[in-house]
Amino acid sequence: MSTSGILFAGFGGQGLLFSGKILATAGLIENREVSWLPSYGPEMRGGTANCSVRLSDEPIGSPIVSKPDILVAMNIPSYHKFISEVVPGGIVVTDSSLVKAHTDRMDIKRFEVEATKISQDEGLDGISNMILVGKLVKESGIISFNTLEKAVHKCVGEKKVHLLEYNIKAIKLGMSL
Repeated sequence: MSTSGILFAGFGGQGLLFSGKILATAGLIENREVSWLPSYGPEMRGGTANCSVRLSDEPIGSPIVSKPDILVAMNIPSYHKFISEVVPGGIVVTDSSLVKAHTDRMDIKRFEVEATKISQDEGLDGISNMILVGKLVKESGIISFNTLEKAVHKCVGEKKVHLLEYNIKAIKLGMSL
């Protein structure tokens, strides 16, 4: 692998920045070059949000991911905004509970996961983002599960330590789909 650009996009409050932080931390654990660039609208919760992550074996020239290798879309506006930018051969993972849109592109791999519905059904409310992280890791092989688990342990703060096992369970669930 040389450089991969991952873009998480949706509304504020969906855990997009945290998802990116987990992948970036996993990259650091694997001694890769890493960039993590959060971006959100002025509204924060409920406004637009996205997070660019670059993982590379070489120095990174720019943290901006304008042509993602992997797109995780958690709302329709983000899906429409970024679907045409995914590189040919790229991976798109959508939360199909929230994104009811399709593309005619045949040059990408697309995975629809009812992450919000699954998270509610499994008692994992609020962490559908981690189900999508599990799915993207399974389909891309960009990071190993063991490294991802270590990253979750590093990123979940003391105030939310009670959510540690829920996050890991959500990742495993996403990887099983």
